[in-house]
Amino acid sequence: MIEFSDTVSKSNLPLTEKIQLAENWLPRYTGMAIEEFGSYILLTNFQYYVQRFADIFNCNVYGEDKPMQVATNKDGLSIINFGMGSPNAATIMDLLIAIKPKGVLFLGKCGGLKKSTEIGHFILPIAAIRGEGTSDDYFPHEVPALPSFKLHKFVSETIIEHGYEYRTGVVYTTNRRVWEHDRDFMEYLRAITTIAIDMETATLFIVGHHNEIPRGALLLVSDVPITPEGVKTEESDLKVTKNWSDIHLQIGIDAMTHIGEKGEKIKHYNY
Repeated sequence: MIEFSDTVSKSNLPLTEKIQLAENWLPRYTGMAIEEFGSYILLTNFQYYVQRFADIFNCNVYGEDKPMQVATNKDGLSIINFGMGSPNAATIMDLLIAIKPKGVLFLGKCGGLKKSTEIGHFILPIAAIRGEGTSDDYFPHEVPALPSFKLHKFVSETIIEHGYEYRTGVVYTTNRRVWEHDRDFMEYLRAITTIAIDMETATLFIVGHHNEIPRGALLLVSDVPITPEGVKTEESDLKVTKNWSDIHLQIGIDAMTHIGEKGEKIKHYNY
């Protein structure tokens, strides 16, 4: 048994537990103290979303010199830009165990794979196919990547309240950013009948499940990569940001705020 003295303290011991790592690394990655995080979290890949959130609520942005940027409003809602890709998605969902959020909603962009998914459409995925590999470190590959139903119920209602439609279906998550040239891969995507493709959703769902964090995703179709003219470019992405990102963010804010105001539990069973 170790007895702590003036020369050996708990703070000097190596970080060996996952919760210890998360509590130490979440502030290190974001520049914001754990006490400043809200009970509900919006996740995004884009600094623009964090800055718009800060402008709306007149709050500070932390972590501008860190890997991740974050802001929290007075209602206890935080937004985090965790970067791009499944490894970063797994990292933030692991680090969030430090605050044990009541709900996490990912506001991401995706490529539409159906004629019914046009640029500017919203997708509320019912599941995601684990094509990224990162999630295999958490569960066997047979475990499905699913959102929390009650969280998506709030998001669905909020989309309708704003007067918008949304599509639903299965999203394919990949770790490949440059795949649009690969005709065999495109044929595979058609064969599995997925509605969209992205790089984070399956990872967020699986690691959220592993860490017992209620989670969901509201995706914005930013390109239609199954056609040559639909592949994303810098010009087309700027157009999407200008025309649809603000309402995307507002729906996320309203959905997560309403959950907090109603005090309704999203997690309604034991894992």
